[in-house]
Amino acid sequence: MEYRFLGRSGLKVPVLSFGAGTFGGMGPLFGAWGTTDVEEARRLIDICLDTGVNLFDTADVYSNGASEEVLGTALKGRRDSVLISTKTSLPMGDGPNDAGSSRFRLIRAVEDALKRLRTDYIDLLQLHAFDVNTPMEEVLSTLDTLVRAGKVRYVGVSNFSGWQIMKALAVADRYGWPRYVANQTYYSLIGRDYEWDLMPLGADQGLGALVWSPLGWGRLTGKIKRGAPLPEGSRLHETASYGPPVDDEHLFRVVDALDAVAEDTGKTVPQVALNWLTTRPTVSSVIIGARNEDQLRQNLGAVGWTLAPEQIAKLDEASAVSAPYPHFPYRRQEGFSRLNPPIAG
Repeated sequence: MEYRFLGRSGLKVPVLSFGAGTFGGMGPLFGAWGTTDVEEARRLIDICLDTGVNLFDTADVYSNGASEEVLGTALKGRRDSVLISTKTSLPMGDGPNDAGSSRFRLIRAVEDALKRLRTDYIDLLQLHAFDVNTPMEEVLSTLDTLVRAGKVRYVGVSNFSGWQIMKALAVADRYGWPRYVANQTYYSLIGRDYEWDLMPLGADQGLGALVWSPLGWGRLTGKIKRGAPLPEGSRLHETASYGPPVDDEHLFRVVDALDAVAEDTGKTVPQVALNWLTTRPTVSSVIIGARNEDQLRQNLGAVGWTLAPEQIAKLDEASAVSAPYPHFPYRRQEGFSRLNPPIAG
């Protein structure tokens, strides 16, 4: 397993990490992802550790805390061998202080997560969504308190815009508070919006990308084909409305390219899609999920080999979309690109 620094920090993380969203699954969204119990979670964790995957990602909102509970129980006796990443800020109840990133909420959320995870520290705490109602000084000073107390080691964000991250980094620098070192972000061959603003920001400011839904919300599993109906067992029947949208023609253009590269390499479509992501700038780790051991072993086969330059070019071309303003001049006009060349194709 390859290990990379998490952004501009000294923490090394595996290029593939495991997402525990299927653990304890319940409800219309997480129940469709998977319903992994503690016994099965232990087996999946065993497989991960055997291959060098030692970063496990979860969130308090995943199945209303059940994911953290199952992960914490399954990791009993192995805490010192792993890294735990969790997230908070999204609603965990209907009360006035059950959502957001206020000092009250963050401290309580971390204490609750520590209990569910059966640990006394969180390696990486990420804010799951931007809270416009809480001053950044309050958010960041609270994170500083949690880091100084030893309850959190590193901090990051998820689902933030570029200006929100940059403003927070400026505030952190002003007061000497911990900087965000991770950005858990959606990125896939059918969703490359990350490249326009967040990737250059990550490269400039030292945020490593932890990629969620790298298979495009289950669309790049190799089971969805042009001209064929959605497979009967696909979770997209229940969850498509929750995830990132994608134009059908764009999806099938990417799928056609993936099929061709998979045939050339002798790898599966998901393995090719995941491998492509590991080649992208600023990506520290790609978060893979699995409902069972077979899916996990298949996804772990995404590393340990290299796509040829012409295969990467084929995937790049098939997945490319028109650049929005203000980015298109830098892609189309030589004078603009001389001043600010793109860092990704």
